[in-house]
Amino acid sequence: MKVLGVSGSPIKDSNTDRALKAALEATGMDYEFVKLIDYTIAPCKACLGCVDTNVCVIKDDGIALAEKAKEADALIIAGFTPYSTLDARTKAFIERLYPLRHKYGFMKGKPGGSIVTCAVPKESFKLPPACENGINAITYYMMEEGMEAVGSVRVLGNNPCVKCKYGDECDMSGIKMMFGPDATKASAGINRFEDQPEAVNAAKELGKKIAEFLKSKE
Repeated sequence: MKVLGVSGSPIKDSNTDRALKAALEATGMDYEFVKLIDYTIAPCKACLGCVDTNVCVIKDDGIALAEKAKEADALIIAGFTPYSTLDARTKAFIERLYPLRHKYGFMKGKPGGSIVTCAVPKESFKLPPACENGINAITYYMMEEGMEAVGSVRVLGNNPCVKCKYGDECDMSGIKMMFGPDATKASAGINRFEDQPEAVNAAKELGKKIAEFLKSKE
């Protein structure tokens, strides 16, 4: 049994990456971690050129990544939420799994899960539900392909303005948008996956659920 974990985060060793690795390790199974920034992958162009072959006509790394998903017994997709929705790399990866659908449904019946990092605090009612939007995008893909979405993980990430040298003075600072006009980079702080017990436990639980599902099918 092998579990494929795919991270759309472009940041090296990001919160998203570490949460995904925690879930993969918790499966206790053979797994592969894929970071999409290391690959070239375009979005689907809706040409239906894959219907007869189950292989995309776009000649980039999307073909090999789809093959990894096809061969894996389970799939965990991890992304983040720029502009309160799933990031473009992760969305492109999902779209490029479309060739696996036709006639055979290669992903059908497989267990899967989602991990999404967002900077919007859970208690914020004035901003879009970024994490929910990201989780739904992944979960609905799995639903439409007949997969079994066994769980999701929400990780509190960091607004990019925290790392920008103009974060405290810029009128467009996301820190002030999220935390108020007097908020600063220092007051916002840096959020780490390991400092979030709820997220850490959820990641481990996701891995365990995937392992339990696969073992039940043996």
